[in-house]
Amino acid sequence: MLNRVILIGRLTKDPELRYTPAGVAVTQFTLAVDRPFTSQGGEREADFIPVVTWRQLAETCANYLRKGRLTAVEGRIQVRNYENNEGRRVYVTEVIADNVRFLESNREGGSGGGQGPREDSSLGGGSRGNNNYSRSNSNQDPFFDDGKPIDISDDDLPF
Repeated sequence: MLNRVILIGRLTKDPELRYTPAGVAVTQFTLAVDRPFTSQGGEREADFIPVVTWRQLAETCANYLRKGRLTAVEGRIQVRNYENNEGRRVYVTEVIADNVRFLESNREGGSGGGQGPREDSSLGGGSRGNNNYSRSNSNQDPFFDDGKPIDISDDDLPF
């Protein structure tokens, strides 16, 4: 069986960071994901999908994601239910993210504060590690200027 989802969309508002009574960080945000077609009126429609992140990933998302930022989310769909104050059963469908990728740099968002993860950086939870590089570390990242020619002599190539 497989329960895996990958979404690319824009945040509808800044993430909400909370902590459980046990002190575990949890962040909730909504991703607006365009549908691949237009309506009969020629307008583009979108789905608004709730996303939840936990622990370190939750704190990182709360610190660096902002309303309107283009973001990729990888995770699983979860359906939970609870009884509301009126005694009715309420069902909630959401994506539990274990990997979030920032697709736009902080420069475009114009936020003050420190240097966040670089454009297209991947943030994962659990054993996946944290692969974010800041712009100031560009001299340590051999793929910082990917897409540009690399100066390599024929003697350095193994073939």
